[in-house]
Amino acid sequence: MAALKYELIADSLRQRIADGEFGPDDLLPSQRDLSAQWDVSRATVIKAYDLLVNDGLVVARQGQGFRAVPTPLARPAGGRHAGTTRTAGGRAYRIVGVPTRVAPPVRIAAVLGLREGETALRRARLVELADGTPLSVVVAWFPPDVADRCPKLTDARQVIEGTTRYVARMTGRTPARGADVTTVRLGLPEEAASLEQQEPFAVADVLHTAYDAEGRALVAEHGVTPGHLYEATDTYSMGREPA
Repeated sequence: MAALKYELIADSLRQRIADGEFGPDDLLPSQRDLSAQWDVSRATVIKAYDLLVNDGLVVARQGQGFRAVPTPLARPAGGRHAGTTRTAGGRAYRIVGVPTRVAPPVRIAAVLGLREGETALRRARLVELADGTPLSVVVAWFPPDVADRCPKLTDARQVIEGTTRYVARMTGRTPARGADVTTVRLGLPEEAASLEQQEPFAVADVLHTAYDAEGRALVAEHGVTPGHLYEATDTYSMGREPA
């Protein structure tokens, strides 16, 4: 199905932000300029900007128009239900260490469908609370067929548009199904150091795997969050089944 005009405008702006044409807090093109450029109504331009706001790429400033976000957002692992936005649960984050290709743990290799000894691209981030203290350590593992086509994933800098959209843009593959496995256990010494916790402490351990429409894994994210900071909400219907 062909993209709608507001989606094309949003994609164009997303690309310009990702390419560095607009840096943090830079003013983006006005509604009037975009309306003239794309020969559309202002309402269409506003819909495009609404998409970018929900992506966490753009903020609306009263009387100033739209600006690129001063601080990119990321989410803890899991909970990537259809219809959720990057700003839902999104928080400031930073990349930890340098992304590296290594053989993943057995559990990760299994969900990625890797052979014994095969490597994946390891990319870690620390998601922070509003006061800058750690909330969650998330290690994302990208299989070779994804990593090979997404060079920005090997960079220690943030992927401003978000890794999901970047991977989709570079590979043409989008998440169609997700699987989350959550367990509770005691934190490890290295996790205590990263999360600034005193041992012993409990953690919520979440393994999120995203698959494309053909069932191929796009990424496996392993997130660890201190138990007292972890919260999961599931809203569902309890109505009677139709006769």
